[in-house]
Amino acid sequence: MAMFDSFRKNQSTALNTKAHIVVIGNEKGGSGKSTTAMHVAVGIMIRGLRVATIDLDSRQGTFSRYISNRKKYAQAANSEVLIPEHYMVEPTPDGKKSDAGKEKLRLLIEGAMINHDVVIIDTPGSDSAISRLAHSYADTLITPLNDSLVDFDVLAHVDGQKMTVMGPSHYSEMVWEQKQAKAERDQGTVDWIVVRNRVSSLDNHNAREVSRLVNDLSKRIGFRVVLGFSERVIFRELFLLGLTILDLKDATGARALSPSHRAARDEVMTILNAIKVPVKVQV
Repeated sequence: MAMFDSFRKNQSTALNTKAHIVVIGNEKGGSGKSTTAMHVAVGIMIRGLRVATIDLDSRQGTFSRYISNRKKYAQAANSEVLIPEHYMVEPTPDGKKSDAGKEKLRLLIEGAMINHDVVIIDTPGSDSAISRLAHSYADTLITPLNDSLVDFDVLAHVDGQKMTVMGPSHYSEMVWEQKQAKAERDQGTVDWIVVRNRVSSLDNHNAREVSRLVNDLSKRIGFRVVLGFSERVIFRELFLLGLTILDLKDATGARALSPSHRAARDEVMTILNAIKVPVKVQV
């Protein structure tokens, strides 16, 4: 498949000895974490890799509902759409300070790493002990970010008068701490990717300011910037079916994707191209 040529060029030709952990993280709701997680999972499975997915947001459960919708679609349509092995981590009675919850997640992650090539973890839009632990396991951290100054506050605090970065936010500081935890535990590193969603096609002051601030901060605290999803109705519609833009043509039997759908697929491929996951088969 030609659309995966550039994806293949960015990957290694051999599998790692352990699974690659992809964490989708942002301490703010509505940024597109679950949509990103599902599309990354399907895109990687199309490459022939075994994928496990873990939903840490038991309160919202959006990622788990997405998986459930996909299973229902596969059964109703008698379709062989690819479905990852999915797990949801239920909250513990003690709340976010519970060591039992952290130990349960640790065992789940390390168990999934044995039987899968890639493990994808969707984290909640709030701080918690299990979210911090998940971040410490990330080989790749993807932070979807809506393209606004309000959402940029998740990464850093901005001086509203001078429009300059005053300092990192609590989330950025947490990521730094978990990078150190990962280095101490297994001498690993975290490749942090900030995905800018809902980028306006119009040249306006807000868009320029966000772009400047994100790029400036990326040099200070060490993340890469990738353009993500536009505001497209198709992503919301596909959620109800459990489908992604990557399996739309095959799943629906459509002869061709519309220009809008092709643009949406290109957006997904841009994110996949940025993730350095090893290739198992050639497509």
